[in-house]
Amino acid sequence: MAGHSKWANIQHRKGRQDAVRAKLFSKLSKEITVAAKMGDPDPEKNPRLRLAVKEAKSVSVPKDVIDRAIKKAIGGDAENYDEIRYEGYGPNGVAVIVEAMTDNRNRTASNVRSTFTKNGGNLGETGSVAFMFERKGEITYPASVGDGDTVMMAAIEAGAEDVETSEEGHVIWCADTNLNEVATALETALGESESTKLVWKPGTTTELDLDGMQTLMKLVEALEDDDDVQRVTTNFEASDEVMAQL
Repeated sequence: MAGHSKWANIQHRKGRQDAVRAKLFSKLSKEITVAAKMGDPDPEKNPRLRLAVKEAKSVSVPKDVIDRAIKKAIGGDAENYDEIRYEGYGPNGVAVIVEAMTDNRNRTASNVRSTFTKNGGNLGETGSVAFMFERKGEITYPASVGDGDTVMMAAIEAGAEDVETSEEGHVIWCADTNLNEVATALETALGESESTKLVWKPGTTTELDLDGMQTLMKLVEALEDDDDVQRVTTNFEASDEVMAQL
């Protein structure tokens, strides 16, 4: 599981901040619009929209951008997006899941395939790597909310499955179908979370050396640069020594 949290640290350290931030805001806005279009435009009555808004707020998306994305859906002028998952392999057989939202399936499939090929990976069939992951709810809190025991008790009472506590904070895991209920219960016990979202949690990981990590980073960054790609997940594992050199 280290791969998942370490990836966020790499991105934070590398910090191509402004360009990455603008792209992230755009992708989160798209998710908010799609969620509002598919269900109730009130986040309190629409769990998917509530989570999308929460994730947007966690990375400081301005309130007016969030409101505009919801209004776009209500106004009926939002594009129709298909949600597609692509699966493939990166360096050393690292599993890669690419989640996309697109108004043109052919364009996105072609772009994703060529990005894999140009960056030392290859696109597989649907289902070729998903079996190595579990769909889970992930809720994160800063270390300051309490010690491991306090958070563990709150998580158990909220119906969560597991808690990982480190110096950086607490990661609480739950079934994907229970995310909204668990997050709401935790909010009552611990206050507002740092982030609440559905993720692909690796069941098995693939160890990478420095060269492998650098190749994987190029692949993931190229995929994330595509406007149709919402999220990229991998199952890499890397030692602290390798991480320090990135």
